[in-house]
Amino acid sequence: MADARLDPEMAAFNAMMEARAAAMPPITLTFPFDGPRALNDQLSMSVAGGGPALAVSEDRWLPVRGRRIQCRVHLPPGPGPHPVLVYIHGGGWVWGSIDTHDRLMREYAAAAGCAVIGPDYALSPEAVFPQALEECAGVLRWVAAHGAEWGLDTGRIVLGGDSAGGNLAAGLALYLRESGESLALRGLLLNYGVFDSRLDTPSYREFATGYGLSEERMRFYWSVYAPRAADRLSPFAAPLRADLRGLPPCLLHIAELDVLASENHAMAARLREAGVVVESAVFAGTVHGFLRAVGHVGKAKQAVAEAAAWLRARFR
Repeated sequence: MADARLDPEMAAFNAMMEARAAAMPPITLTFPFDGPRALNDQLSMSVAGGGPALAVSEDRWLPVRGRRIQCRVHLPPGPGPHPVLVYIHGGGWVWGSIDTHDRLMREYAAAAGCAVIGPDYALSPEAVFPQALEECAGVLRWVAAHGAEWGLDTGRIVLGGDSAGGNLAAGLALYLRESGESLALRGLLLNYGVFDSRLDTPSYREFATGYGLSEERMRFYWSVYAPRAADRLSPFAAPLRADLRGLPPCLLHIAELDVLASENHAMAARLREAGVVVESAVFAGTVHGFLRAVGHVGKAKQAVAEAAAWLRARFR
């Protein structure tokens, strides 16, 4: 990745992760998927430790759609009720977990002084659209209806996520709007999200290979998350195709050197056109997934701090 635009700390982090990956068996996009998923998450877990300690960090299970969904619960110090960020992890809908994103969730909880709840939704290819969306909806509904039992302020909820998690967060906000549910979300925190099923944008052409997330991987992710072509046109799967009016205020954090950059810029523009209050920021020299480098890359730490300030404003 010899791109002069690349942030030096980002380059060092990428080199470190490439060296660790080289010492492991290759991660292939083949079935059955348990093996590749375990290898990918093992690599991600190598940078998931450290960071702030919270008053409570534990797993709890919620009854949603006929099964028990594991949720990571982080509560800040001090008496509740705490405002809450429901944060949906990324990973192309196929990998990632509340473990791989534990550090990032704790960083948000500590910096914003809020609770963070992370649902461990069902992954593809074993589960396909809209199962993950419906499971996250079930968790959000439970938090809104019963969160006081956990010391949460159910009147102050923000929904967020990164990559595929950003896709699920935006799709879920649309899903709730269309169903007429009045959960009164305070905001959407969308980190380098997947917002459309098109793979022909300028950033796809510029960053197709050599920048981490590739066009090949995105084609695979879409093929297993939404195997029916018609589903890839659904606004709940591809939020950029939706009528975006009536969504809560949004913060979009965009990686500069990312195949998804064009659709993130388009999403910010479309939200503004729809009358939604939007703040967006491009983090120069970063690649997709840079927030997992929060312990290594200053731009990731900066993004967390800016998101925390935005969260505190949304919770006031």
